[in-house]
Amino acid sequence: MAALIRTVATLTTLACVAYAALLGGKTEVTDVKTNKEVQDLGHFSVEEHNRMMKQALKGMAEEMKFVEVVEAQKQVVSGTKYYLKISATQTGRPVMFDSVVVVQPGLGSKDLLSFAPSSR
Repeated sequence: MAALIRTVATLTTLACVAYAALLGGKTEVTDVKTNKEVQDLGHFSVEEHNRMMKQALKGMAEEMKFVEVVEAQKQVVSGTKYYLKISATQTGRPVMFDSVVVVQPGLGSKDLLSFAPSSR
């Protein structure tokens, strides 16, 4: 009987952990380099950053070129929040950036929340 109770308790704990990962917990995107959606979101992030910089600096900003997303995590919120590590080039030099994008498929929207030089 004690073994049965331990088994049920273990299964309950595992179910709770899995549920938490689905709702609100970050999960790794394992197929980053071949995941078209993730690569498209990286490209969107760089293009959106370029657009905002051109507006802020009245067209005087040096454009960044997207290379690829090298790491990604996602989190289910009201939509899906993607945390991306992006490889790009600026004035011919390689640079890494961290980006956060929220996609809400039901609304047909995606928003760039942050784009900053990578800290790692």
